[in-house]
Amino acid sequence: MRAIILAAGEGTRLKPYTNNTPKCMVKLAGKPLLHRQIEVLRSMNLEEIMVVGGYCAKSLDSLGAETSFNPNYMKTNMVATLFCAEDWMKEEDLLICYGDIVYERRVIESLIACSSPIGISIDRSWKRLWDLRMDDPLSDAETLSLTNSDRIIEIGKKATSFDQIDGQYIGLIKVRSDFVRPFKDAWHSLDRQRLYDGKDLENMYMTSFLQHLIDIDFDVRAAFTENGWLEVDTAEDLELYERCFHEGTLKEIINLDKCQ
Repeated sequence: MRAIILAAGEGTRLKPYTNNTPKCMVKLAGKPLLHRQIEVLRSMNLEEIMVVGGYCAKSLDSLGAETSFNPNYMKTNMVATLFCAEDWMKEEDLLICYGDIVYERRVIESLIACSSPIGISIDRSWKRLWDLRMDDPLSDAETLSLTNSDRIIEIGKKATSFDQIDGQYIGLIKVRSDFVRPFKDAWHSLDRQRLYDGKDLENMYMTSFLQHLIDIDFDVRAAFTENGWLEVDTAEDLELYERCFHEGTLKEIINLDKCQ
């Protein structure tokens, strides 16, 4: 199994913490987000890790993991960053990880156990985290619709009702080894001229690409978790988590001792 960590973004909403450092290198409870991820993956004997950097790439400390670079990071989004590492995607199981998250080992264990061509980590207890972070969870939450208990049929649209949300995507994907090639082919077959959820191809959201895979009949399944992870998206997020960590209440969502 191989893992790619997407860490090219500038993290403008995390300023001033990202004024001179990549988003993934921002520290949570004394340790960079990226280091927490790499340590969890290595604790599971997953050593083949590629970090794709961009913004402030010279400040990226990958703990010895391989690195790549998205030279167009200022003008592109997650999917384009991912495919900067396309040559590194071999016919082995592939984990794709956002760079601004941390997670307990159990979250990855659930994803690895998913045997479908495409597995996506989904938090069924998502509202607990969103309620902590914001007054109106629906202002930020996205749709996630399931059939047959775990097959995903819709992801990443603007939710207007809690009935449209069977869980939240957390930024972790697994591509089964025999579907790595079709996964890459699906990217190359996209129409370069059209818009995807209002974005051109270079700025396509990852959820838009996942929805495209669903629409062309990829079997995309949920790997469920009940919390056990955090997204650090804004300076307010970071400060809230730090405060909860020192108060001892963050363990209601995640045990950071298990994120290393």
